[in-house]
Amino acid sequence: MLQFLKPTTFVKYADRLLLPVSLLCAGLFASGLYYALFASPEDYQQGETVRIMYIHVPSAWMSLAVYSIIATASLSYIIWRNPLSELIARASAPIGACFALITLLTGSIWGKPIWGTWWEWDARLTSMLILFFLYIGYIALSNAYDTKERGAKAASILALVGFINVPIIKFSVDWWNTLHQPASVIKMSGPAIDPSMMLPLSLMFFAMLTLYLIVATLEIKTMLLKQKITRAKIRKRR
Repeated sequence: MLQFLKPTTFVKYADRLLLPVSLLCAGLFASGLYYALFASPEDYQQGETVRIMYIHVPSAWMSLAVYSIIATASLSYIIWRNPLSELIARASAPIGACFALITLLTGSIWGKPIWGTWWEWDARLTSMLILFFLYIGYIALSNAYDTKERGAKAASILALVGFINVPIIKFSVDWWNTLHQPASVIKMSGPAIDPSMMLPLSLMFFAMLTLYLIVATLEIKTMLLKQKITRAKIRKRR
């Protein structure tokens, strides 16, 4: 497993997969947006407002998924001191923060006509806001120290401690009485959502997932290139 976390191996496979994944991402977004905006029905209660769901829900899933990736990479870095693990976490944090921010903004836009308010200190909303702050905290900590190693270690610890918020977000609608609707897709009894709505949700999720892979890969390659240039400058000075 660790051999695939070597920078040279990562770059080799990244160069091969970047173009096909980019084409797949474009296709998923095109089909997802078509089904979300035109082919899926409006909700019998919410009307056309329900179409915000096709951005809001996949963004929420991605914000949780990306933070889980950061926590896993942080654990790998702490245990094995694998440099690529730290780069994966560092590259993922701004992307995850963007997904969390999109979730909060679209949730507010959706909440206004449905709940009659832009914001409510609801358990799901509050825990998602905490997740956004955890992303910001990770980014800040990773850049707060003079040495990259100290920043990486502090940020990794924060990521692992903050991971407890991920199941809280998932199960908050089950543990507390909240305005937010209960889980309708990922639940033990199976999805409680019509296939005509499940299709664009799935397409948009995988579109955002491939977008994350593309952006994170490009950022990691940029970081590796910067490290290579820095090492070359140091050798030149000697």
